[in-house]
Amino acid sequence: MNAHEQHITRLGIDFGRVVHGGALAPGDQDTVFLGGDDAQALASQATPGMWEAVPGLVDLFGGRAWIISKCGERIRLRTLAWLDHHDFYARTGLPRENVRFCRRRADKAGHCRELGITHMIDDRPDVHRALEGVVPHRFLFGPQPAAPPPGVQDAADWPRTAALIRATVSR
Repeated sequence: MNAHEQHITRLGIDFGRVVHGGALAPGDQDTVFLGGDDAQALASQATPGMWEAVPGLVDLFGGRAWIISKCGERIRLRTLAWLDHHDFYARTGLPRENVRFCRRRADKAGHCRELGITHMIDDRPDVHRALEGVVPHRFLFGPQPAAPPPGVQDAADWPRTAALIRATVSR
């Protein structure tokens, strides 16, 4: 990254329980997206408020936004199908080529480093711990059983997440 690129903001967004509705309670519960059939997975809904918040955030970041998700091959294919089925790219402005996958949650740090992600939304505290020193603005999404790790902001829902992010970005 050159000096000019170092101050350009870039947004990373987790998929499961952040973009996609998943379980709306804390914990590791299985969801219909993971455990159901393909039709059930495609019919499952986005997280409440996502359709209202993400398009504005993608615009705020000038299209420099990525989905960064941990999953295996079956869920990778299901995620891509869900994004297409719900017309995610057209509805949010996030470029189709800006979707990344990894096999371990900690591997998200490598994607964030490579992409120069400055803001990351994820529902897992362990991901945020792995991103310490890599991503300066981290947002722990959704209901949580404990306080966020140090340096991570509590982002309970999409309206709060969008407001917190907007407060950190100058255009």
